[in-house]
Amino acid sequence: MRMLLLLMLLTTSLLATAQQAKVVRLNAWYDAEGAAEIYDRIPIGLQFIFSDSSEQKTAGLLDGRYKWNRLDVSSSNGTISNGILTFNRQQLIRDHYRITFTVKGDNAPDLHAVITLPQLTGIRFNHYADSIKKDIRFYLNVEGKFSSGKILPLDTATIRFAASSGKILGQDLLIDKTDTVKTVTIEAWYKTNPEMYLRSVMPIKQLPDPDLPPLPGNTPGRRKSGRH
Repeated sequence: MRMLLLLMLLTTSLLATAQQAKVVRLNAWYDAEGAAEIYDRIPIGLQFIFSDSSEQKTAGLLDGRYKWNRLDVSSSNGTISNGILTFNRQQLIRDHYRITFTVKGDNAPDLHAVITLPQLTGIRFNHYADSIKKDIRFYLNVEGKFSSGKILPLDTATIRFAASSGKILGQDLLIDKTDTVKTVTIEAWYKTNPEMYLRSVMPIKQLPDPDLPPLPGNTPGRRKSGRH
């Protein structure tokens, strides 16, 4: 009798194990609001799809129950720490903006999922003024156009500048007050793809700004009227 009960329990356990749902697909997501266009550190999430059509998600971005420290997950570009991916942008460009995640399972095939991050499709100048004043720093505003549809400012981490006159100071152009040039040619290159190139010719303001008119009631040579 005991042997029969033992066999029944063993059979039930084996059937339950055989009927357990298995992971059949892995999906990966990234935070579209995390500005992956310009930042190299973004939140990510993983979604596990099971054979019974159920699903589980990682904690953090996807608000799931899977803890990151219990997963053996790696990335083809950069590192993952508690749901935050830090990647190398130059490698990202070489890999056509695709990053593959691999999750290793116990006695199960590895799972893979791919994300494609937004790529830069063009750059443009967006000058704040139509001319440059001497002896005043002029900010060189360059914007990037991305495949996500976003237009975001770029800085010297990604853009290299040159000018035919004056000095480049960080992302500013300074024309000396003694300079006699009438125009200045400004150039900009995207560092990781120099074929993305800009050229802009800006006039140099020659005349000083006119004096501001006096405030009402402060006209020179006149005194305010008042009671005596």
